[in-house]
Amino acid sequence: MTTASPAVRRAELVVGGMTCAACATRVERKLNKLEGVTASVNYATERAVVHTAVPDEMLVAEVTRAGYRAEVLGRDRPTDGPAADVRRIWQRLVIALLLGVPAADLSFTLALVPSLRFPGWQLVVLALGLPVVTWCAWPFHAKAAAALKQRTTSMDTLVSTGIIAATLWSGYAMTRPAPSAVLDGGWGLLLRPSGSLYLDVAVGVTIFVLAGRLYEAKVKHASGDALRALGELGVKDVTIVGADGREKLIPAGDLRPGDHFVVRPGETVATDGVVVSGSCAVDGSAMTGESVPREATAGDPVLGATVAIGGRIVVRATSVGEDTRLGRLTRLVENALFEKARVQRVADRISAVFVPVVLALAAGTFVVWYAVGGAAEPAFGAGLAVLIIACPCALGLATPTAMLVASGRGAQLGVFLKGHQAIEAARAVDTVVLDKTGTVTTGRIAVTGIHPHGVEADEVLRLTAAVEQASEHLIATAIVTEADRTIGAVPMVTGFHALAGLGARGEVEGHDVVVGSLRLLADSGVTVPPEVRTEAARSEGEGSGVVAVARDGVAIGVLAIADTLRRGSAEAVAELHALGLRTILLTGDREPTARAIAAELGIDEVIAEVLPDEKAAVIQRLRREGRTVAMVGDGINDAPALAGADLGFALVTGTDVAANAADVVLVGTDLRVLARAVRLARATLRTIRGNLWWAFGYNVAAIPVAAAGLLNPLISAAAMAASSLFVVSNSLRLRSFDAARAQTTDTQ
Repeated sequence: MTTASPAVRRAELVVGGMTCAACATRVERKLNKLEGVTASVNYATERAVVHTAVPDEMLVAEVTRAGYRAEVLGRDRPTDGPAADVRRIWQRLVIALLLGVPAADLSFTLALVPSLRFPGWQLVVLALGLPVVTWCAWPFHAKAAAALKQRTTSMDTLVSTGIIAATLWSGYAMTRPAPSAVLDGGWGLLLRPSGSLYLDVAVGVTIFVLAGRLYEAKVKHASGDALRALGELGVKDVTIVGADGREKLIPAGDLRPGDHFVVRPGETVATDGVVVSGSCAVDGSAMTGESVPREATAGDPVLGATVAIGGRIVVRATSVGEDTRLGRLTRLVENALFEKARVQRVADRISAVFVPVVLALAAGTFVVWYAVGGAAEPAFGAGLAVLIIACPCALGLATPTAMLVASGRGAQLGVFLKGHQAIEAARAVDTVVLDKTGTVTTGRIAVTGIHPHGVEADEVLRLTAAVEQASEHLIATAIVTEADRTIGAVPMVTGFHALAGLGARGEVEGHDVVVGSLRLLADSGVTVPPEVRTEAARSEGEGSGVVAVARDGVAIGVLAIADTLRRGSAEAVAELHALGLRTILLTGDREPTARAIAAELGIDEVIAEVLPDEKAAVIQRLRREGRTVAMVGDGINDAPALAGADLGFALVTGTDVAANAADVVLVGTDLRVLARAVRLARATLRTIRGNLWWAFGYNVAAIPVAAAGLLNPLISAAAMAASSLFVVSNSLRLRSFDAARAQTTDTQ
């Protein structure tokens, strides 16, 4: 008798404690070693997607053995993943500051001036310092131990080793009498390490690195906000219609393909489906990029997360959950974030070589000095000096301090830099892809032209507005707004009723007035002169929507309706061209509309009528062609492209999903801030590179001096602090960043 193999299922884990892309790779490797498991770990969202036949408990245990935390997503016990890590790091940093600052002051002072030491001073220093170098620094020790189990090293290895060595040496030095070399005021302080305390070094390293990790944890938490926002877009409850015609409210998660559900005016469509009965206009601008709402009647498809306007429809669900357009968007965003997270930062790449070399040099220094001098104390001091001089405080501060200052300056300029991806990609960007609706345009339709036939233009607008003032449609609102702005009050309508096909009819001052599409007018028995048809065709060719109006059975004109350019859009494109950047207009709207907008902006290349997943595919195609791509958008449909681009820009006036998927958020409605953001990101990158060059250059120059025994570990610690001070002061120069002055540098 044969036993059936366990069914392969999909499980999702929330993985905590990852500090870099290498951690995600380590967890992924451990999970994939299990038989029957295929795992993919996303560092940005701290999720592991596992196709497995083994129990969840085994997966969690394997992640735990790798040195990380794991919970199965969907269990009764809720988890907030990255947010919990932020809180944990913040708690450790607060304790480290409260205890560590006085401990470091005491340790440093008593090391320099032993005559100030008092009875029981050892207990005071240890009582203050030990909680910092143990509990507060525990994440570093745990990660170093996990890496050791995997026979690898990381920056945590160097940090942990330096903290432990400095602490142990301090404990040893506290039990010995103060040597005269410390008191003689001569070069003995530099040359002889004996008797000095280095607990301040251990505490300082802990505080500096925790501060850097806190910033990184906040950035990592923010990178998952796009997925959380997408998850919140769907409706929580939906009204279904049973076979007996009765309506029943159920949770949206219980909706199944084939179910019929009701969408009332102003409600969000629960899932992808087909209209069974009723009609309404559907605003799909956030999902599809179309600026003008489309009429949905029986037989027409509708997308989940779009909004019904001015009508009630019954929809048959065709797909639910991950199979919907919104579900595919979520997967696209997650995949794009995953690819970004796998790109290790400069510090991570260098540390793979730097850390083992430093550890080997420190050990080698101890061996050589012990072999030559035969005394453990100076040998240990020289080796410790190497570890301390190489400890990556300046390295840990290089990116966070520059980002912190740049974020403050960016806020003043209307730019919010969310993470390191922005500044890393800024210098290499050569192509800027701009969404149309809501990005280069306002996203609000308006009357852009009135073309009368046989009457005055004001009469066409007056009669149209009179009928449309009884409607809640977006186009009606635009027409009424234009009438209020140009001609003032309009007459009242009587006998108003909406017509299927995006139109309306009513009596105005004794005249029968019909408003809507030319097809609607023809179906209503209205005579449409050739001149009106010609004018309507011309307006449509220019990318505008058309609303025709008839009085007493004869068409008297058309109104052109279109999305209008956002203030400063044309100037923003010109500034991007001045920076040597190629621009592309990418939209889900119709080709004529996109071409008309592009001509106003001065953009030659247009890609129109693309679906959301096709937008992301366009970005990937450009990247495969060797382009470094920046994407600018504002809608839900832009999220995959924003997340997949090398550099994503989102307008703060857009959707939360777009803002969370992007690397940079542009505050305000003036697109001219876009070029300013590019220049600021480039300036920040230059600063970070300068910081990194200094941090590593300092180590390269100082390590041989320490290995030669020419530096007391205490002086090594002071030099390390001076290096960190340089990094901070260099970053502070960004406070005076001037976008106009930076333009000259960026275009050279």
